[in-house]
Amino acid sequence: MKSRPPRLFVESPLKAGVVVQLTAAQAHYLGTVMRAGAGGGVALFNGRDGEWSAVIESMGKKTGRLRLSAQTRNQEPESGVWLVFAPLRKAACRFIAEKATELGAARLIPVLTARTHVRGINTERLRATVVEAAEQCGRLTLPPIAPAAALADLPGQWPATRELLFLDESGKGAPIAEVLASMKKTKGKAVPLAVLSGPEGGFSAAELDWLRKLPFSTAAGLGKRILRAETAAIAALACCQALVGDWT
Repeated sequence: MKSRPPRLFVESPLKAGVVVQLTAAQAHYLGTVMRAGAGGGVALFNGRDGEWSAVIESMGKKTGRLRLSAQTRNQEPESGVWLVFAPLRKAACRFIAEKATELGAARLIPVLTARTHVRGINTERLRATVVEAAEQCGRLTLPPIAPAAALADLPGQWPATRELLFLDESGKGAPIAEVLASMKKTKGKAVPLAVLSGPEGGFSAAELDWLRKLPFSTAAGLGKRILRAETAAIAALACCQALVGDWT
């Protein structure tokens, strides 16, 4: 079985004949980690121009040059599901960003809740995690990471057409499969959707009451087991992709 060439995300426009200069981190990855050298093949994407094959023209310890040859995949639409999540400790937050990217989340939105212990996130580090995940899983885009905002400010910036599915650990939400099946039946498969997952310890009772009253939100449950916050977020995203997303 032929192995896939390494994939890299780049910011520059992609078209035949263009030369791309590698960053020090990219040169280290290709030259040291992947042991690639001059003449080797690389796949490039930038989130706009599809995926392109490129040939390594030169490779050093901290630099390198690639020349694009041909487009191998057209830019294509991806699932529009958003993930709204309460920031967690560093490792768990990176886990959420990595797996959400692999699962096709179109946007990552951190929100601060009453029980959120982490009051800020390192957006630059999270973006690096997102880039690595996108390179690995073969997707053609990077989900943007919104600045962290208070949960109470969410309605003021929420699109009128997007449904919000919030994870209700109190047991008052219908099973997530039933909720998604109902949405699919009444609004169609392509309903714009977002998942909201809470912090360690879950949403407060007041927050749950407030969320239930929002005109665009619906409560959903993830079964009888107690899940870690990061597990709940990723499990819900997987359900969305399987039932109303791009796994169908």
